[in-house]
Amino acid sequence: MGLDILIVEDDALLAEAVSDYFGSKEWNVTIASDGDVALELFAEHSYQLILLDIMLPKQNGFSVCRKIREVSDVPIFFITARVMEEDELNGYALGADDYITKPFSLPVLYAKAMAVMNRTRGTGTFRRIRRGAIEVDIRTHEVTILGKKCRLAPLEYKILLFFLENPNRTFTREQLLIRFWGYDFDGTERVVDNHIKKIRKIIGNSGCRIQTVRGSGYRLEVK
Repeated sequence: MGLDILIVEDDALLAEAVSDYFGSKEWNVTIASDGDVALELFAEHSYQLILLDIMLPKQNGFSVCRKIREVSDVPIFFITARVMEEDELNGYALGADDYITKPFSLPVLYAKAMAVMNRTRGTGTFRRIRRGAIEVDIRTHEVTILGKKCRLAPLEYKILLFFLENPNRTFTREQLLIRFWGYDFDGTERVVDNHIKKIRKIIGNSGCRIQTVRGSGYRLEVK
């Protein structure tokens, strides 16, 4: 198959087990035991999938994910023993594609990996996403709402796509700031509100609504 995977895991036995399984499926496997090494390897090589533990030496998985997402859309699965909902939502807000809780089934993990590969390599059918009367061609970034093509600013497109990919999940303003503006952003959370307001105007009566969740943040609801 020739696909390259980076496993970032400080539990040597678990890393070896995952490595052996993917290796048996003809993947090329690289293992990193801490966050710094993971970023060094990522800078030097191209990977089709990254399996990323959260609790890591040097830099935790959230930090590693954020830095990778600044430059790449490579699929990232968080693999962790932490089961707190806040951690899971933070992972999705940072751009993770899936969140796998230990202990897990290696065949199920592999099946999830192949599903993502089929999408990202264009061999599956999931190159368009539809919610209500909104359709997005992920390959061309073309957005159609109520049958009409719409032009969105790049950041508004990314925010809209993020909500379409994560319906019925509530994300705080802080999580959205981190995801789209980064930890070093100097502005206020009002910038999130302003962009949500613009997106709401664009999507109109499409059957999708970005709902304000009082005291929490925003959630996409689909009729």
